[in-house]
Amino acid sequence: MCDKESKTKEFKEKLLLSKKSGIKRLSEEEIAKADAWCEDYKVFLDNSKTERDAVEYSIALLEKNGFTEYECGKKYNAGDKVYVNNRGKALIAAVMGKKGVSEGTRLAIAHIDSPRIDLKPNPLYEANDLALFKNHYYGGIRKYQWLAIPLALHGVVSLLDGTDVKVNFGEDESDPVLCISDLLPHLAYEQVTKPLNKAFDGEDLNVLVGSRPFSDEDEADLVKLNVMNILNQKYGITEDDFLSAELCLVPTYKTKDVGFDRSLLGGYGHDDKCCAYPAIMAAIDVEAPEYTAITVLCDKEETGSDGNTGMQSDFLRYFINDLAKAEGVEGYHAISKSKCLSADVNAAYDPTYASAFEGRNSCYLNKGVVISKYTGHGGKGGTSDASAEYMGEVRRMLEKNDIIWQVGELGRVDLGGGGTIAKYIANMNVDTVDLGVPVLSMHAPFEIISKIDIYMAYRAFFSFFE
Repeated sequence: MCDKESKTKEFKEKLLLSKKSGIKRLSEEEIAKADAWCEDYKVFLDNSKTERDAVEYSIALLEKNGFTEYECGKKYNAGDKVYVNNRGKALIAAVMGKKGVSEGTRLAIAHIDSPRIDLKPNPLYEANDLALFKNHYYGGIRKYQWLAIPLALHGVVSLLDGTDVKVNFGEDESDPVLCISDLLPHLAYEQVTKPLNKAFDGEDLNVLVGSRPFSDEDEADLVKLNVMNILNQKYGITEDDFLSAELCLVPTYKTKDVGFDRSLLGGYGHDDKCCAYPAIMAAIDVEAPEYTAITVLCDKEETGSDGNTGMQSDFLRYFINDLAKAEGVEGYHAISKSKCLSADVNAAYDPTYASAFEGRNSCYLNKGVVISKYTGHGGKGGTSDASAEYMGEVRRMLEKNDIIWQVGELGRVDLGGGGTIAKYIANMNVDTVDLGVPVLSMHAPFEIISKIDIYMAYRAFFSFFE
């Protein structure tokens, strides 16, 4: 009997999925290393609430670590580190490989935009002696989550004289904040009987920005005038300047440890900056790789990746073409031989909402970086669906480097789904698969991830580059 039980156990360990997975595989020293690594990530996240903020912070980080701005046509050597700033909203960081680009590149691509509230072109108005901003939400938000929380104003205003003014209002401890008001429960009986998608209207996401008049004169819009006067004194702008502005509202709070054991991180914008930061740090830390290592931080993923800073733009293709041309090879050959990790998140299994998931094919907090073979919706609509061969290649790389990993789908088959930039890279004839961090409360103003999982994402991107 003992021999039979022993053989059964042996075959289970050999043939079935490992039961000891995730954080249980790590020593206390490895866990402490992951926790320490996350401290710098907190700083990055707090300073990268918009794509403009993320590019600015990342460039400073790159330059501090020896990266210089790319010069088209210049011949670079193995180990040289360059970056390309695409309009202040997207970024390429590259470390030249020993093989140049003739044998392809290694791409880690993340997006740095996150769901938020954008100001309309004519936002400022006054109603019943209150000044408010009219807004349009950006990306897939659950509207009720943005009510009654402190908000900061970020962005840039382009003036008629050609000056670009950076706006960052509400982040400093001494700053006031802005807020979208909510209806009190005593008067919400009619509201709560409506379906959730009808109870909160996009046109009602109006932000309260002031209540005191400019003067005691008998004039209209004096509260609005007072707000505009404050903005003019602080930033030199007039109401006309809103027409050439990109201004958005984001939560003011800082990234915090979550849980009595401090094992989790809560903050705004984990999707997808919890993949962007590991990818940029992997580019910083890799030295003279075999293949040219390229990290791309892109914009507009949350709205479809359109525009000249999104991944449907050709800015990455042009960069690889320029590298190839400098080496005397065709750009499309370099692109076709490239391989990509589409660095994007997946939905972590939430036991509170278990019916939304299929447990056997979900990803979990503290079980490592997650590979998503496909995303899309319904019958795999809108996905690239990585090949078995490339999945095997990535799997072998993770196992070889003792990186904790898992696979995951985005919820139950018929329930929902989503998309990433993977399909746009795959459409360039590049082997591509999504690899990123599991996230709880995705797209909420306060998302939650595991410190272990984000650290494993960094190790995965570094190993991929190395």
